[in-house]
Amino acid sequence: MGTSQSREDRISDSDTESDSDYYEEEDDDQKQGSSSASGSKPSSDSTSTHEIEQKLNALKLKYPSSSSPTPKIKNAVKLYRHIGGNTPKAKWITAEKLTSYKFVKTSSLEGEDVNDYDDGEESNEKGESFWFLGVGGSKVKARVSSDMQLKMFADQRRVDFVSNGVWALKFLTDEDYRRFVTRFQDYLFENVFMVKASEESKMKVYGKDFIGWANPEAADDSMWEDAEGPPEEEEVEKDRDLTEEFEEVANGGVQSLALGALENSFLVNDSGVQVYRNMDRGIHGKGVCVRFDGGRAGSSSQTTTPNKALLMRAETNMMLMSPAKQGKLNTSGVKQLDIESGKIVTEWKFEKDGTEITMRDITNDTKGSQLDPSESTFLGLDDNRLCQWDMRDKRGIVQNIDSPVLEWTQGHQFSRGTNFQCFASTGDGSIVVGSRDGKIRLYSKTSMRMAKTAFPGLGSPVTHVDVSYDGKWILGTTDTYLVLICTLFTDKDGRTKTGFSGRMGNKIPAPRLLKLTPLDSHLAGKDNKFHGAHFSWVTESGKQERHIVATVGKFSVIWDLERVKNSAHECYRNQQGLKSCYCYKILLKDESIVESRFMHDRFSFSGNKSPEAPLVVATPQKVSSISLSGRRL
Repeated sequence: MGTSQSREDRISDSDTESDSDYYEEEDDDQKQGSSSASGSKPSSDSTSTHEIEQKLNALKLKYPSSSSPTPKIKNAVKLYRHIGGNTPKAKWITAEKLTSYKFVKTSSLEGEDVNDYDDGEESNEKGESFWFLGVGGSKVKARVSSDMQLKMFADQRRVDFVSNGVWALKFLTDEDYRRFVTRFQDYLFENVFMVKASEESKMKVYGKDFIGWANPEAADDSMWEDAEGPPEEEEVEKDRDLTEEFEEVANGGVQSLALGALENSFLVNDSGVQVYRNMDRGIHGKGVCVRFDGGRAGSSSQTTTPNKALLMRAETNMMLMSPAKQGKLNTSGVKQLDIESGKIVTEWKFEKDGTEITMRDITNDTKGSQLDPSESTFLGLDDNRLCQWDMRDKRGIVQNIDSPVLEWTQGHQFSRGTNFQCFASTGDGSIVVGSRDGKIRLYSKTSMRMAKTAFPGLGSPVTHVDVSYDGKWILGTTDTYLVLICTLFTDKDGRTKTGFSGRMGNKIPAPRLLKLTPLDSHLAGKDNKFHGAHFSWVTESGKQERHIVATVGKFSVIWDLERVKNSAHECYRNQQGLKSCYCYKILLKDESIVESRFMHDRFSFSGNKSPEAPLVVATPQKVSSISLSGRRL
């Protein structure tokens, strides 16, 4: 195991040539002409001074000009490349002392023809075209997208990004820096939504109620500011390391992790369901494995390994979903495993009006309903369907809708267009649903038919969602960033509500993004996509989640939730666009991580100043339990 604190290296010009090397010097003749332009002859008192100036001019020394320097080339930048990875020899090197950048819109797949066009030029070729960034001739050619993981350093007039390596651009003036960032964000918007960036187009994409999403600087952040910031004296704890309590071999092929809040937790792998004992400092193997064929370990029967395990009925039963054939995510049924007997007791089929249907995901009715011994219902999600299933009924279904009523559909067409991907439930049974178009919809506990609130997408599909127990915070996962949304608003009567219970109006806080630095994103490995971000786990009113954990490649990445909420946090200084937080802790494993989850709050360390439950990290071959040494990361 390894740990790493997110960090940034300042690129110092002291290690390179001075900026003055890159500006035009005045011609000697011009200098002499300007000195004699007044037509006056030097007085005898200034003769010696004049002679000294002439001798200095003859030396052609490079002094910074007293007036604003003018670059020799348009869009002048310094280009740096990071080498050495995370080794002690890691450093920034100068790739180009002075070069230029340009944005070009082309239909070529990888921007191969960027050098054939001038800055800002569009190729006007047939087919779909996108904006690309080119730097230093052929050194950098990157499609403008969130995959570049662009990070801004306004105080250094610098941006870092990923494009077949990690690069940095330093600009010669503040104006040059701001102009680049503005253009990048505008072209990113155009690449994502296929319309040119303007106030009108942004309003059309995001909606009139989401002014803060289109113009974050004008957003109402009062709800975020209600969150308490970390006391200054606790800031020193952010550098404490994570501590590995246990690590065990998981018998290979781990597919999913099902944490329990009571006695046991479970790993689903190629061998079956591995049983682990919940302890104060993590989970520890019991040496018990339940086979999917309905018996104990030892059977040679082969079945498809489930990719979803859902605990129910006071964690005595488990619903197992297996991927459908031909690589499809959706499945037509689930198996019900009785954990105490170790047998599959029922194989349920999904049907509606006598017709077999599929589901892509299932979850508990509420955040804590897996602890209810009488629980017999669970929620199901398909591409265009949200429903509740009841195991007490032969037909299985309690309530079902073909599609929520969406603003652009009507009638029987409601069964199309939602492209649901993932969902989660709150403590009271309200539901949040993430979609392929990036939209996040909130449904109250009383109706699945119409979303109370629909947050617009930012351009990337939402692959996973989580929600705080009280419904105040939504956490969406995309491939390149996490999005944290505050659902709080004040209604016309002055009461504070969440977006699950009513329309939020036009004072909706702008979301915040949680990102990796370009360097960490590159180091995460080939499979460097975020997946499965979760809040820490509480199932009791009045208790608050403390941390966020997400998996990307070989990294488990942990954010302090209070720090992310704090509008005065240092990460947010001098940023343009949506606030992005880069202050996190990294847990590094030696293979790609399957899942990272915090144990239930009841397993928090009683000895800590402000305790957090252990973090469980599963890889295909091992499972580890990690303790946080303090509240602050």
